[in-house]
Amino acid sequence: MAFDCDLFVIGGGSGGVRAARMAAATGASVQLAEESRMGGTCVIRGCVPKKLMVFASSFRELPSQARAYGWDIPEGHFDWQAFRSRLHTELDRLEGVYRRLLGGSGVTIHDSRAKLVDPHEVELADGRRISAKHILIATGGRPERPDLPGAALGIGSDDVFNFEKLPERLLIVGGGFIACEMACILQGLGVRVTQFYRGAQILRGFDEEARGLVAEAMRASGINLRVGTNIAAMGPKGALEDGFDAPVSELQLETRRVPATAGPCAVRSTTGELCEVDHVLFATGRRPNSDGIGLEELGIGIGRRGQIEVNEYSQTAVPSVYAIGDVTDRVNLTPVAIREGMAFVDTVFHGRPTPVDHDLIPMAVFTQPELGSVGLTEEAARDLGPIEVYATSFRPMRSAFAGSEARVLMKLIVCADTRRVLGCHIVAPEAGEMIQLAAIAVKMGATKEDFDRTCAVHPTMAEELVTMRSPVRR
Repeated sequence: MAFDCDLFVIGGGSGGVRAARMAAATGASVQLAEESRMGGTCVIRGCVPKKLMVFASSFRELPSQARAYGWDIPEGHFDWQAFRSRLHTELDRLEGVYRRLLGGSGVTIHDSRAKLVDPHEVELADGRRISAKHILIATGGRPERPDLPGAALGIGSDDVFNFEKLPERLLIVGGGFIACEMACILQGLGVRVTQFYRGAQILRGFDEEARGLVAEAMRASGINLRVGTNIAAMGPKGALEDGFDAPVSELQLETRRVPATAGPCAVRSTTGELCEVDHVLFATGRRPNSDGIGLEELGIGIGRRGQIEVNEYSQTAVPSVYAIGDVTDRVNLTPVAIREGMAFVDTVFHGRPTPVDHDLIPMAVFTQPELGSVGLTEEAARDLGPIEVYATSFRPMRSAFAGSEARVLMKLIVCADTRRVLGCHIVAPEAGEMIQLAAIAVKMGATKEDFDRTCAVHPTMAEELVTMRSPVRR
């Protein structure tokens, strides 16, 4: 059977674009459809704009630190409009880069929604049908709104980048990556932030000691972090006054994404408090973008959360259809989606069956300070056998000189039998940069003695990783 192309990719995010380009480099004919902006979540409404906002918010402490070092620097004023304009200019530039990379690789781009109609054919929004030997789904995910009356009044993380003006008061609901990062960013930009998390501690899944230090730092920065707390009721301003809890009916509000001008809101917490804020930001998780693209009709397995079920080679139950990235809900990180895309190309177009390696993936949470992590937490490692824990917490030179009480953490989890470093956890400014390098050693199977034999770079925070000689506990 003759096909219109060798590969059709649905989704123009980081994973889909990388797979399309690498497949085209083998001489395959490739087409790609993207219904929104090229670059996907990471480039347009995720990692990239978020990190630029992290940089912007970090300057808040710079004037006071600089004065401690002898510089005559005034406090200054943050101009959201100027930053926002430059931010969107940069995102437009990056989208153009993605388009040029695809075009230069010979990939045909369709600015359209696409869905599967059979194992070898997709249909575009205008009705055109295109046949392909292989189909790759890389449609990513989207913010998930909680099942709560009045929730349509809130906003999602995507909306933050489109604020016309910064709110004065903001409630963030959630305790994961996005919630904590947004809390630190917006507090740093001058917003009064309250954060509700229903669990006992933020950043579930990370090392207990590390996430405790991050929570402590967030509170010290002025964030009103409330764990064990959730929204009991919410509605427009004034709706919950005088003890009258009458949330707005979902029949009166479309359950669609609300623009960033939505609000203000009245919120009653599960602890009984009533507060009014300019916006409620829901950062309570993301859901795979698998709806309405023809999967169930073809017999492709869909999990409880909407994730596409795939094997170790990212192949679905339909042999010609593959899926990578957040739509599979395996490890929802941009570099992982890219690696999955490359493994797909190796498997299908190079004839080298390559399972995706999801072991020992380093992660960074861009709070202030950052949290970098690779490998097992202390809690998870204890469940597997005897361990030694090497850890130190201290005031780093740069901020301590300026009178700051902020502390950092360096921590290694070591197997008592093999001496292998099972995990490394860092809470510190630039922890993301440090954990990337530490992850190489952990991935290679370095032992504690390998770390010990490494000469320290002095004076640095990271030198503590190779100078800790005695375990703090076993």
